[in-house]
Amino acid sequence: MDESRLRKLIDDIAAGHVKPDDAMSALRTLPFESLPFATLDHHRSLRCDFPEVIYAEGKTPDQVADIFERMAERGDRILATRVNKQHAEAVRLRLPDADYHETGRCLSLKRTESPRSKGVIAIVAAGTSDLPVLEEARIVCDMMDQTTDVIVDVGVAGVHRILAQSHRLHAARVVIVIAGMDGALPSVVGGLVSAPVVAVPTSVGYGASFNGVGPLLTMLNACAPGVSVVNIDNGFGAGYVASMINRIGE
Repeated sequence: MDESRLRKLIDDIAAGHVKPDDAMSALRTLPFESLPFATLDHHRSLRCDFPEVIYAEGKTPDQVADIFERMAERGDRILATRVNKQHAEAVRLRLPDADYHETGRCLSLKRTESPRSKGVIAIVAAGTSDLPVLEEARIVCDMMDQTTDVIVDVGVAGVHRILAQSHRLHAARVVIVIAGMDGALPSVVGGLVSAPVVAVPTSVGYGASFNGVGPLLTMLNACAPGVSVVNIDNGFGAGYVASMINRIGE
């Protein structure tokens, strides 16, 4: 349950449109609801201004569909990450208005629109192979009503490419930088802008990248100030924290 739904319920009780017993039924699953395989945090939207997000990997299609459906009964914005086609099909059988984002491996339901942020989040990917992580970050920002600017394939192997986008980087309030291989791009961007940089290492690369550990260590050792780092392939975490930062600026 989000703030707008709770306010409407309170107003309806005050106006006599909702009986106290009916209101108690609506509030019975606040703050959480127990399923045989999950405990749903319906209160999170009130605490954090964004609902609990479903991590689909490791869950069966029916489990994801059950969770998604229960959350959709109590909220207007539902997001699941690490979704495969079987998860998406199971959910969309029950909720056809849910959107499956195959590249970003996300499933979203957004029934209400709010004004977009004035501040821009630039989302930069070093290579095209980083697009799944970029898309995950972009979808999260979209669900949190953020204005984004996507810049793709500007890795340090051709550093002139990122330099040519300096005007777009300078226009951003927050910059997410996604890179695999050597993971050097966030440090370069951090030396170009005054905005905070959220770095995302990806598992893209050959053997000695150790499935993202190589770029992770590079980013943690970035010499440019203002660079923070999330976990390997964690586009969700980057999009969420960047949105929180941008909201402060609003």
